[in-house]
Amino acid sequence: MDFIHISGNAETLLFLGFAMLAGLMMTRLIKPLGLPAVTAYLVAGLLIGPCCLGKLGLGFATFEQVGALSIISDVALGFIAFSIGNEFRLSQLKKTGKQAAVIGVIQALAATVLVDLLLLAAYFIFDLGEKIGPATCITLGAVATATAPAATLMVVNQYKAKGPLTSILLPIVALDDAVGLVVFAVSIGIAKTLHSGQAMSVVTTLVNPLIETVGSLLLGGLMGLLFAWIERMFHSNTKRMGISITFVLFTVALSMLEIDIPGSEIKIGFSSLLVCMMLGTVFCNVCEFSGDIMDRVDRWTAPLFVLFFVLSGAELDLRVFASLTVVLIGVAYMVARSAGKYFGASISARAMKCEPQICKYLGITLLPQAGVALGMSATAAAELGEEGTIIRSIVLFAVLVYELVGPVLTKMALTKAGEIQPRPEGNDRSRFKPQPKQDA
Repeated sequence: MDFIHISGNAETLLFLGFAMLAGLMMTRLIKPLGLPAVTAYLVAGLLIGPCCLGKLGLGFATFEQVGALSIISDVALGFIAFSIGNEFRLSQLKKTGKQAAVIGVIQALAATVLVDLLLLAAYFIFDLGEKIGPATCITLGAVATATAPAATLMVVNQYKAKGPLTSILLPIVALDDAVGLVVFAVSIGIAKTLHSGQAMSVVTTLVNPLIETVGSLLLGGLMGLLFAWIERMFHSNTKRMGISITFVLFTVALSMLEIDIPGSEIKIGFSSLLVCMMLGTVFCNVCEFSGDIMDRVDRWTAPLFVLFFVLSGAELDLRVFASLTVVLIGVAYMVARSAGKYFGASISARAMKCEPQICKYLGITLLPQAGVALGMSATAAAELGEEGTIIRSIVLFAVLVYELVGPVLTKMALTKAGEIQPRPEGNDRSRFKPQPKQDA
């Protein structure tokens, strides 16, 4: 109908509304199956994506249309990291801090080592030189560290999980991604050198990753202190929540800055996840009323998280199944990563004398993988040419499996551990009791 004209803004709003509706309706369809809501959102996104209904004009027709809404994912990841930072309260870390730190580092590195060993062995034994190289193996090993904090947080919130396993899980997931970002930064530097055949540079391999990590923590800390100071100027809970949202948006924007030092290889960059996580950590430890504010922000961000997961599902490209090699390498990657996560968490938890349910079930809850891993794979695709494209395809395949199965396994593990209790039907979007409304 040529007489109907839709502006770009109207089209964007239509896509967002359609994505939100599809995600929410899918939760009704899968509710009899007892699956977590995050799985419903991902399935909905996959169905309305370019590989399914999008081809019929009933969703996103191209991946470019999905990518055009990437700001939603950037903001959502910022709020996810901000919420996880709330788990680093000093009062809680005194109980689980040492255990979480040791387990978080060991299980992340265990996944990296097992993936590297298995893929490098396959490379040399089966002569996969035409498909993958050492750079691919090393990069996939680094990507293996990452766990999806969003999926884990959504399951915990939806089912109001509470107990020793939940208490140690969220700090580990946060630390897991911090370790992963550092490992990936070092690994991609080595991979780029191997890919180009040039001599390794200490600056790109070690200095820049260190600058990014330290800089992210400093920026997040400064923003957290400023946030807590300004928050005290307001006494209305509504305005305090508004300031909280404002600071997360500011922090996400600042974390996207990149500074190149003229005449050198040094590049000053930041990790949005680390910066926003530090923002939440400093705020919750400095501000005495941070608990109530964080509760309100969690409820406000519920629709944002729906969009984030639906769009994540729409990004999954089913065409990765067309290559048998990619599928086989992807299966090997998932087996090695899952083994590293499970046994690394179990062995380190026993060494730290954690409760039996933590030793038995923690590794299962660390399997989901999405946003951070996809971000790493996108970087690899931009930096490593054809090998990077293969890495991107393998990670997309793994994310497709992990994000559909991982939240279900997380729910099962938390239930087996006795930390998800049967409850009456009601609002499953928040783990907090409704607060009385206060005037603005």
